[in-house]
Amino acid sequence: MISYIEHQSPVGTLLIASTDNGICGIYFEEHKHFKGKDGWIKPAAQSPAAGHLAKTVQQLDEYFTGKRTAFDVALDLSGTSFQRSVWDELANIPFGKSVSYAQHAQKLGNPKALRAVGSAIGKNPVSIIVPCHRVIGSSGAITGYAGGVERKQFLLALERISLL
Repeated sequence: MISYIEHQSPVGTLLIASTDNGICGIYFEEHKHFKGKDGWIKPAAQSPAAGHLAKTVQQLDEYFTGKRTAFDVALDLSGTSFQRSVWDELANIPFGKSVSYAQHAQKLGNPKALRAVGSAIGKNPVSIIVPCHRVIGSSGAITGYAGGVERKQFLLALERISLL
């Protein structure tokens, strides 16, 4: 069962979803790969999901106010083994740094899988916490973000990332 809340942030309303095992989604308004919240419920007050949601909101607020550079929340991600490997590697990109899609594919040991890596990055279900916004074009261009390029630019500026 998935519980969710809506949370106001500097990048608009975030839809934050959790199972009892951890956060399973953070979606922006007009998020490209979001399939909708059919069957999702508001969290029961003392449920594990409610605890995960509260902790995530607190850490996101700290991130947006410059008091947090890394997240420490339980995740419960659904995806293929390839997608999960791409997302796991995203988590290794340090705050304030960026990599190109090609560099990310190379780190995964599959430099020719650039399109597949880009697709998996785009389907990252936990934007911001798994920092897909830190992946940019090889030329330094800010391209592709399921929440919109403007949000990606905002997050990069928030972290003051020097692009490549």
